[in-house]
Amino acid sequence: MNSKKTSALHEKKGVSLPETTNKTAVQKIKKNRSKIPTTDQFVENILKGDITFLSRAITLVESTNTKHQEKATEILERCLPYANNSIRIGITGVPGVGKSTFIESFGKHITNKGSKIAVLAIDPSSSVNKGSILGDKTRMEELVTDTNAFIRPSPSGTSLGGVAQKTRESIILCEAAGFDTIVIETVGVGQSETAVHSMVDFFLLLKVAGTGDELQGIKRGIIEMADAIVINKADGDNATNAKIAKTEFNRALHLYPSKESTWRPKVLTCSALKHQGIAEIDNLICKYFSITKANHYFTKRRNEQNTFWLKSTIEQQLKDNFYHNPTIIKQLAKEIKNLEKGNTTPFYAAKRLLEIVNQ
Repeated sequence: MNSKKTSALHEKKGVSLPETTNKTAVQKIKKNRSKIPTTDQFVENILKGDITFLSRAITLVESTNTKHQEKATEILERCLPYANNSIRIGITGVPGVGKSTFIESFGKHITNKGSKIAVLAIDPSSSVNKGSILGDKTRMEELVTDTNAFIRPSPSGTSLGGVAQKTRESIILCEAAGFDTIVIETVGVGQSETAVHSMVDFFLLLKVAGTGDELQGIKRGIIEMADAIVINKADGDNATNAKIAKTEFNRALHLYPSKESTWRPKVLTCSALKHQGIAEIDNLICKYFSITKANHYFTKRRNEQNTFWLKSTIEQQLKDNFYHNPTIIKQLAKEIKNLEKGNTTPFYAAKRLLEIVNQ
């Protein structure tokens, strides 16, 4: 089939291709895409701020392929000396509170100042088919086209805390690529955000007034971890409700003991859709970092983060080694059958499996 017929066929299918495109060229493109660059190429281009190589490196980090993991480890080790030069902000809130809209508005504010922002947006994974929609890029239409912004949606997988298992490694790569503000958007599960709190310097909780859950925020839990509470959608008919909610949360925060950082959490209102109140939130965050760096809490917090992720990595590795152990795989199948027959209990079955590992 000649090139004109090929072009006509694609046009009929609604696909527009240049006339010079041919089968050989397509095969060459596919071959180049499938070829994994060397570690030197990855590191060199990441340090230059090349988004394509940054994205591919994060894909390697998230891969379960052994060869990919080995290369990812090499890349991370080489990039580590160039990391840790950013501020890390965690943003959480229940679904529908406007996290994506807020992050886009905040992100545009950051890039307009001449800074670079990386958004690691975590999408919830289905417990049935393990899939994720990963639609955050489509919700941040303006920010996604900003040359000083990078948006990376990742599935949460089976990890708790509303973060992907490899988010910590992704932060390092983004920092090495020159992004000075890292934002982690969690799935907003509301009850187990300890993981994201352990990897960021500033934890921001988004709320929305008028939903009837204001009193829920007064309970201990996620509110206790927040460094700031922002009442979003404070516009139109909801502006009055937002002011009332701000007052309620301010009263509630006075009930909590002082933080080790000496920082007293603040409550602000904003309308991310109308870009109102974003500058004030940025100023508040800058003030927080000014205080915590001066009293050395910032450094202490970073050290605690590293310790937490060291232990988490060990736990994950032990878990992976356990379930990939050939002897465990066989014995686990037997124990499950015994459970189904009522010949044992989960506790005794687990004890026998762990005894195999300790032999």
